[in-house]
Amino acid sequence: MTTHAGPADPATVAARVARLPHLPMDSLWALWDEYFEERPKHHHRTWLESRLAYRIQERAFGGLKPATRRKLEEIGETGILPRQLRRDASRLLPGTVLTRMFDDVEHRVLVRGPNDFEYQGQRFKSLTAIARHITGTPWSGPAFFGLKTKDGRKEPA
Repeated sequence: MTTHAGPADPATVAARVARLPHLPMDSLWALWDEYFEERPKHHHRTWLESRLAYRIQERAFGGLKPATRRKLEEIGETGILPRQLRRDASRLLPGTVLTRMFDDVEHRVLVRGPNDFEYQGQRFKSLTAIARHITGTPWSGPAFFGLKTKDGRKEPA
Protein backbone atom coordinates (compact mmCIF):
# COMPACT_ATOMS: atom_id res chain seq x y z
CA MET A 1 0.00 0.00 0.00
CA THR A 2 2.21 2.80 -1.25
CA THR A 3 -0.19 5.22 -2.87
CA HIS A 4 -2.41 7.68 -1.13
CA ALA A 5 -5.87 6.34 -0.47
CA GLY A 6 -9.05 8.26 -1.02
CA PRO A 7 -10.00 11.07 1.34
CA ALA A 8 -10.22 9.84 4.91
CA ASP A 9 -11.62 11.72 7.86
CA PRO A 10 -8.55 12.52 9.99
CA ALA A 11 -10.70 12.87 13.11
CA THR A 12 -12.08 9.34 12.68
CA VAL A 13 -8.62 7.91 12.06
CA ALA A 14 -7.23 9.76 15.08
CA ALA A 15 -10.10 8.47 17.23
CA ARG A 16 -9.45 4.88 16.13
CA VAL A 17 -5.75 5.21 16.96
CA ALA A 18 -6.50 6.89 20.30
CA ARG A 19 -8.75 3.97 21.32
CA LEU A 20 -6.01 1.34 20.88
CA PRO A 21 -4.50 1.62 24.40
CA HIS A 22 -7.96 1.21 25.93
CA LEU A 23 -9.00 -1.93 24.02
CA PRO A 24 -8.92 -5.29 25.78
CA MET A 25 -6.32 -7.68 24.39
CA ASP A 26 -8.88 -9.88 22.63
CA SER A 27 -10.19 -6.84 20.72
CA LEU A 28 -6.63 -5.78 19.93
CA TRP A 29 -5.92 -9.23 18.49
CA ALA A 30 -9.13 -9.15 16.46
CA LEU A 31 -8.06 -5.83 15.01
CA TRP A 32 -4.59 -7.28 14.34
CA ASP A 33 -6.13 -10.17 12.42
CA GLU A 34 -8.10 -7.66 10.35
CA TYR A 35 -4.98 -5.71 9.32
CA PHE A 36 -2.24 -8.37 9.21
CA GLU A 37 -1.94 -11.85 7.74
CA GLU A 38 -0.15 -13.45 10.70
CA ARG A 39 0.41 -12.74 14.36
CA PRO A 40 3.80 -11.92 15.82
CA LYS A 41 5.52 -14.47 18.07
CA HIS A 42 5.60 -12.03 21.02
CA HIS A 43 2.71 -10.31 22.74
CA HIS A 44 4.19 -6.93 23.70
CA ARG A 45 1.13 -4.69 23.87
CA THR A 46 2.84 -1.37 23.17
CA TRP A 47 4.51 -2.78 20.07
CA LEU A 48 1.19 -4.20 18.84
CA GLU A 49 -0.50 -0.85 19.38
CA SER A 50 2.21 1.04 17.49
CA ARG A 51 2.06 -1.34 14.50
CA LEU A 52 -1.73 -1.18 14.42
CA ALA A 53 -1.68 2.63 14.66
CA TYR A 54 0.68 2.79 11.70
CA ARG A 55 -1.38 0.34 9.64
CA ILE A 56 -4.66 2.17 10.37
CA GLN A 57 -3.10 5.44 9.20
CA GLU A 58 -1.42 3.77 6.24
CA ARG A 59 -4.72 2.36 5.01
CA ALA A 60 -6.47 5.69 5.51
CA PHE A 61 -3.86 8.06 4.09
CA GLY A 62 -1.49 5.88 2.06
CA GLY A 63 1.91 4.40 2.72
CA LEU A 64 5.51 5.20 1.99
CA LYS A 65 6.70 5.79 -1.55
CA PRO A 66 8.65 2.80 -2.92
CA ALA A 67 11.87 4.86 -3.09
CA THR A 68 11.52 5.88 0.57
CA ARG A 69 10.82 2.30 1.62
CA ARG A 70 13.90 1.07 -0.30
CA LYS A 71 16.09 3.75 1.29
CA LEU A 72 14.88 2.85 4.79
CA GLU A 73 15.49 -0.84 4.11
CA GLU A 74 19.00 -0.03 2.89
CA ILE A 75 19.72 1.97 6.04
CA GLY A 76 18.42 -0.92 8.14
CA GLU A 77 20.63 -3.43 6.32
CA THR A 78 23.82 -1.38 6.21
CA GLY A 79 23.44 0.91 9.23
CA ILE A 80 24.79 3.77 7.10
CA LEU A 81 22.82 7.00 7.08
CA PRO A 82 22.78 9.23 3.99
CA ARG A 83 24.95 12.36 4.33
CA GLN A 84 22.02 14.72 5.02
CA LEU A 85 20.65 12.48 7.77
CA ARG A 86 24.12 12.17 9.34
CA ARG A 87 24.30 15.97 9.52
CA ASP A 88 20.81 16.17 11.02
CA ALA A 89 21.60 13.41 13.54
CA SER A 90 24.72 15.23 14.72
CA ARG A 91 22.90 18.47 15.51
CA LEU A 92 22.67 19.36 19.16
CA LEU A 93 19.18 19.57 20.58
CA PRO A 94 18.05 22.70 22.43
CA GLY A 95 18.52 22.25 26.16
CA THR A 96 21.71 20.23 25.77
CA VAL A 97 24.44 21.34 28.18
CA LEU A 98 28.05 20.90 27.10
CA THR A 99 30.75 20.92 29.76
CA ARG A 100 34.52 21.16 29.48
CA MET A 101 37.26 21.46 32.06
CA PHE A 102 39.88 23.98 30.95
CA ASP A 103 42.53 25.57 33.19
CA ASP A 104 40.90 23.89 36.23
CA VAL A 105 37.60 25.64 35.52
CA GLU A 106 34.41 23.89 34.42
CA HIS A 107 32.87 25.69 31.45
CA ARG A 108 29.18 25.03 30.74
CA VAL A 109 27.40 25.92 27.50
CA LEU A 110 23.65 25.72 26.97
CA VAL A 111 22.47 24.90 23.46
CA ARG A 112 19.49 27.16 22.80
CA GLY A 113 18.99 26.22 19.15
CA PRO A 114 20.80 26.09 15.82
CA ASN A 115 23.62 28.67 15.91
CA ASP A 116 22.44 29.84 19.33
CA PHE A 117 24.51 29.04 22.41
CA GLU A 118 24.70 30.57 25.87
CA TYR A 119 27.86 30.77 27.94
CA GLN A 120 28.04 32.71 31.23
CA GLY A 121 24.88 34.65 30.34
CA GLN A 122 26.24 35.70 26.92
CA ARG A 123 24.82 34.49 23.61
CA PHE A 124 27.12 33.15 20.90
CA LYS A 125 26.44 32.02 17.34
CA SER A 126 28.94 29.14 17.42
CA LEU A 127 30.82 26.81 19.71
CA THR A 128 34.00 27.99 18.01
CA ALA A 129 33.35 31.56 19.19
CA ILE A 130 32.89 30.26 22.73
CA ALA A 131 36.08 28.17 22.56
CA ARG A 132 37.99 31.23 21.33
CA HIS A 133 36.46 33.33 24.15
CA ILE A 134 37.51 30.75 26.77
CA THR A 135 41.00 30.02 25.48
CA GLY A 136 41.98 33.25 23.78
CA THR A 137 43.20 31.19 20.81
CA PRO A 138 41.56 29.80 17.67
CA TRP A 139 39.98 26.41 18.43
CA SER A 140 37.40 24.29 16.69
CA GLY A 141 34.42 24.58 19.01
CA PRO A 142 33.21 21.01 18.36
CA ALA A 143 36.75 19.72 19.01
CA PHE A 144 37.10 21.86 22.16
CA PHE A 145 33.87 20.45 23.60
CA GLY A 146 34.75 16.88 22.61
CA LEU A 147 32.24 16.53 19.80
CA LYS A 148 35.00 15.98 17.21
CA THR A 149 38.66 15.20 17.29
CA LYS A 150 41.09 17.95 16.29
CA ASP A 151 41.44 16.40 12.83
CA GLY A 152 37.67 16.71 12.26
CA ARG A 153 36.52 13.12 12.87
CA LYS A 154 33.47 12.69 15.08
CA GLU A 155 34.08 11.11 18.44
CA PRO A 156 32.21 7.84 19.02
CA ALA A 157 29.11 8.29 21.16
